[in-house]
Amino acid sequence: MAGNFILVESGATKSDWCLVNKDGAVYRRLVRPGMNVSTMSMQEITRIISETFSTESLSDRGFKGFYMYTAGVITPEIRSRIDSLIREISDIPDVDIQNDLMGAARSVCGHGSGIAAILGTGSNVCFYDGQFTLCKVRSGGFILGDEGSAATLGKLFLSDYLKGLVPAPVCADFEKEFDASYSAIVEGVYRSHSPSGYLGSIAPFITRHRDDPYIAKLIADNFRSFAKRLLSHYDCAGYPVGIVGGFGWACREMLLPILEEEGIHVGKIIKAPADGLVQYHLEERGEK
Repeated sequence: MAGNFILVESGATKSDWCLVNKDGAVYRRLVRPGMNVSTMSMQEITRIISETFSTESLSDRGFKGFYMYTAGVITPEIRSRIDSLIREISDIPDVDIQNDLMGAARSVCGHGSGIAAILGTGSNVCFYDGQFTLCKVRSGGFILGDEGSAATLGKLFLSDYLKGLVPAPVCADFEKEFDASYSAIVEGVYRSHSPSGYLGSIAPFITRHRDDPYIAKLIADNFRSFAKRLLSHYDCAGYPVGIVGGFGWACREMLLPILEEEGIHVGKIIKAPADGLVQYHLEERGEK
């Protein structure tokens, strides 16, 4: 099916909207608020999508496809509700709503098979057979899982900070950059619209202080937890691991040696899955 299409790739922090022309070129990118449909209200999801569709960039462009990958699409009911929303506010004929793990798999594996991992604000891993994501270890989200992620690193740091376990020089720098009051931390973790986004926002500060021995160990332990609790469930000797996510990309010089120590070879590590997904959908549509 020839024609322009919209590709949306979203995490908890932000969503990237790529507008692709019939020649396969991304001619416009929009950065919008993040969406996690399992932790955010459908009212908020609807607002973000509707407001984006009302922008001049998306109006009357004759789009033929809408492909959305977002955190939290864990049931057919959620997928159906978003599908219905898109069809209500647009006349786009081809709509495909998938979770972010499928987005990572299609991005790094294309139509082939392999192990795909997300390492961004959250984390997740699956085996992909070229069509389906299989053998998924349940992520558990930022409270019960998300090992290795930016949100988990932020959570570990804040837990230590509140209990007086962070070295004084790091504490002093943290207090200059953030509202480090107990009330502000509790508000960010328990009452903000995106707790994982709040926790993940602390990760850049933490990684900038990686020369501190305490911080270096905190980061290394977080990545080792990712290897031992998630990647160890897969045949990492038989398949290279493809990693997608801004946090993994930003920390690749710290991450890759730790995974090698655990016997895990990383094939691809990319910042965002959008480019790989554009290629995937061009091939699906018979345009490349």
